[in-house]
Amino acid sequence: MGKKSGYLDFEREDPGYRHPDERLKDFEAVEKRLSNEEIERQAARCMDCGTPYCFSVGCPLGNIIPEFNDMVYRGEWEEALDLLLENSCFPEFTAAVCPAPCETACILNINDNPVTIRQIEREIIERGFAHGLIKPEPPSDRLPFKIAVVGSGPAGLAVAQVLNRSGCNVTVYEREPNVGGILRYGIPDFKLDKSILDRRIDLMRNEGVVFETNTSVGEDVSFDYLKSRFDAVCLTGGSRQPRDIPVPGRELRGIHFAMDYLVQQNRMLAFEEIEGEPISAQSKKVVVIGGGDTGSDCLGTALRQGAESVVQFEIMPRPPETRTPDNPWPEWPRILRQSSSQKEGGERQWCVATKEFIGDGQGNLKAIHCKKVEWEDSGDGYKMKEVPESDFEQAADLVLLAMGFTGPAGTDISGLESLDRDERGNILTDDCHMTSEDAVFSAGDIRRGQSLVVWAIADGRDAAEDILEYVSSNN
Repeated sequence: MGKKSGYLDFEREDPGYRHPDERLKDFEAVEKRLSNEEIERQAARCMDCGTPYCFSVGCPLGNIIPEFNDMVYRGEWEEALDLLLENSCFPEFTAAVCPAPCETACILNINDNPVTIRQIEREIIERGFAHGLIKPEPPSDRLPFKIAVVGSGPAGLAVAQVLNRSGCNVTVYEREPNVGGILRYGIPDFKLDKSILDRRIDLMRNEGVVFETNTSVGEDVSFDYLKSRFDAVCLTGGSRQPRDIPVPGRELRGIHFAMDYLVQQNRMLAFEEIEGEPISAQSKKVVVIGGGDTGSDCLGTALRQGAESVVQFEIMPRPPETRTPDNPWPEWPRILRQSSSQKEGGERQWCVATKEFIGDGQGNLKAIHCKKVEWEDSGDGYKMKEVPESDFEQAADLVLLAMGFTGPAGTDISGLESLDRDERGNILTDDCHMTSEDAVFSAGDIRRGQSLVVWAIADGRDAAEDILEYVSSNN
């Protein structure tokens, strides 16, 4: 695959980002693109490794990575596109937001820099759109089956695309004004340009998928209605119940969940109405509690809004720069990472526990009482303990809580309280994505728990195959 000595002849090249002085003035995409010549050179680095862990271990979709890398190296872009689309519904989404577990599983990653798989994928799909190779693919024949999909995030869109192209009549219900779920409302525009999302939605409409927006299932239409009108229903409502922090002062003004903040900013950029008072970081001392992707998105958004300062707290210890012996390849490397937003500014602090929010006497947030913690291996896992006399105060008049999600939000499953769920509220299914109610299926984060976009797409594809088999066997 690729050039036999390519990984010896060529170093890894990343496209890099627009300069912070430029990109902090807008919400446009920050990542640059490699040229065709650079991409073909990068594809040449894909070695004939025999057992390609990139797709067998790394990629949830099972993308045929070595083969499409080889096609790119040879300049056979159309063949590369065909291979990419065999297993991937929306490579333009994953190329923008996926952390690329395929690259961490690349054999070169044992002692060298891995192949730039995500960038190659991005160029394949974008070249396909640019050259008119991506066209609507409506089914030649329609089957008599009608399927309702609840939710239009990555899992819901994957379910809809696979079933529609198989000939089913698919209607997607979305409570928001526009289609896309977390892709549209949760991920900042500087990471995923919404024109890329709109391009795909328009394509799906032209293929015959019906989107019913501003429609909350369980409120605007009942589940009984869906079950009586459709041969199967698939629930893909996501996992959006945020983890809270029950400490004194939580009621103070100026403390918000991260997703409320991010969704509001995306709505404003799309000229949609927002709910409640605007949340702005302009000229404020911002603290983001949580060190994951959502916290990083808050950091980048706050910097663009003109925050006076931004500090990101993480309760866990600072990760090592390189893999430790208990984290061998091809496992996901638990190492220090720096997102594009974290490269733009702000400060990161590790091993910090929030003990109390301090007000100004008029109900407004003024500061945070914090304490340093440390983690010790107890023999039964790592245990956290507070460091004596390590208390400190951090000035803050805006706090964004980005500590992850605990399960589906209550409104996501309104009307289906009888469905079996696990201890976190995720909908339980059998091995065929069927819930405890006949003909009602589930896919994505509402079933698996909060995870990556690529996992939601993969689960949606699998669910669609199970739904098709069910309706074909029972009608």
